[in-house]
Amino acid sequence: MIMTDIRWFKYSSPQTFYPLAGTLAPWFSAAAALLAIAGLYISFFMAPTDFQQGEAYRIIFIHVPAAWMSMFLYLVMAVWAAIGLAWNTRLSSMMACAIAPTGAIMTFIALWTGALWGKPMWGAWWVWDARLTSELILLFLYLGFMFLHAAIDDPRRADRAAAVIAIVGAINVPIIYFSVKWWNTLHQGASVSLMRSPSMAATMLLGMLVMALAFWMYSIAVILMRVRCVIIERERHADWIKAPGALE
Repeated sequence: MIMTDIRWFKYSSPQTFYPLAGTLAPWFSAAAALLAIAGLYISFFMAPTDFQQGEAYRIIFIHVPAAWMSMFLYLVMAVWAAIGLAWNTRLSSMMACAIAPTGAIMTFIALWTGALWGKPMWGAWWVWDARLTSELILLFLYLGFMFLHAAIDDPRRADRAAAVIAIVGAINVPIIYFSVKWWNTLHQGASVSLMRSPSMAATMLLGMLVMALAFWMYSIAVILMRVRCVIIERERHADWIKAPGALE
C-alpha cells in the first residue's frame, strides 16, 4: 500500500467525523455495559473483604476509576483545546466542548464517593486535604470552561477563551497526582503504580482495572454522542447538514 494513498485526515472535519462517531458510539456503549457488569460482579462479589476497612473499601471500585478519568479527560480536553487554538480547527474545539461535561461528571463522582469513603474512615465527609482540594479545583476548572464557553455568543471566540482555561488548568492534574507525595495528607497513597507492584489482592486489582475500562468505554461513547450534538448545533447552517440523509 502506498503511504500517500492513505487519507490520514479523512475524519478531521465535522462532516466526515459525524457519521463515524454515530457508528462507533453504540459499540463503545455496549463495551461499557458489559465491562461494568463484569467489573461490578468482581468488585462486589468476588473481591475479598479488606481486613482493615471492611466492606466500606468497595467504594474504591467506583471512586478510583472516576478519579483516574477525571484527570485523564482534563488532559485530553486541554490537548484538543490547544490544537483548536493553535491551528483553528473546528472539530478540535468541538471535541474539547464535548469532553468537558463528562470530565466534570467524573470529577463529581470522585468527590462524592470520596466523601462516602471518608466518613467511616476519617470520621468526616470532607477535609481540606491537598488531594481533595486540588480535585475540587479540577471540578471548578471544568465548570469554568463550560460556563465561559456558554457566556460568549461567538463560537470561535468562545473556543479561544475556553482553551486558555483548559491549557492553564492542566497544571492542576500533576498537582492532584503527586499531592500525596509532596504534602503530608490524610489521603492514602496510590495502590496501583507503574513503578512498583500493586498493594492489593489480585482480585481487587482485577475488579478495579475492569471498572476503569468500563468508565473509559463509557466516556468515549458519551463524548462521541455529545460531539454529534455539538456538530449539529455549530454546523446547522452548513449545506452538508441540510442534505438528505446527512444526519442518519
